[in-house]
Amino acid sequence: MPKILVLYHSTYGHIEKMAEAVAEGARQVPGTEAVIKRVPETVPEELAKKSGFKLDQKAPIATVDELPGYDAIIIGCGTRYGRLASQMAAFWDQTGGLWVKGALVGKVGGAFTSTASQHGGQETTLIGMITMLLHQGMVIVGLPYAFPGQLRLDEITGGTPYGATTIAASDGSRQPTANELDGARWQGQWVAHTAAKMSHHHH
Repeated sequence: MPKILVLYHSTYGHIEKMAEAVAEGARQVPGTEAVIKRVPETVPEELAKKSGFKLDQKAPIATVDELPGYDAIIIGCGTRYGRLASQMAAFWDQTGGLWVKGALVGKVGGAFTSTASQHGGQETTLIGMITMLLHQGMVIVGLPYAFPGQLRLDEITGGTPYGATTIAASDGSRQPTANELDGARWQGQWVAHTAAKMSHHHH
């Protein structure tokens, strides 16, 4: 029974929605337990309030120590200048102890993100996130072209071979579309499916 962590950081709620879709997809694989948690916010609360951050997110805060308890970890956060949000980076910067022990080697990993514009660094951000997981020895699952929504050209849409994405607009007004949420579900399901297959080999 794979146990999956969807670990995210969301400033305005777009990634929070995507995280819920990823978990939903994972739960479609029978026997999968999917837990949604977020990384600590590093921006002072006063500033976060002023900047209009979405502060009412129901997911509990994750700790680094709990990561080895999962079979798969899918991380999601927004893009900052073509790289992952500092909140997510700060969390993983504390995983040195796990790295030394090889505590995450052989676990399944994946990433998803959100940008303001259509080509706003989604792929570079995902590659950076994936690289970080590869350093931990994780086995990476993306969003293959087997997901049919990947090839849609009739509407502006996120979705890359490296992971699910959404486009938020510069003012955060655009919400994840049905196609983008489908991509997130597909990736969640694929991660769970892969984790289930791999756990057969382990036991």
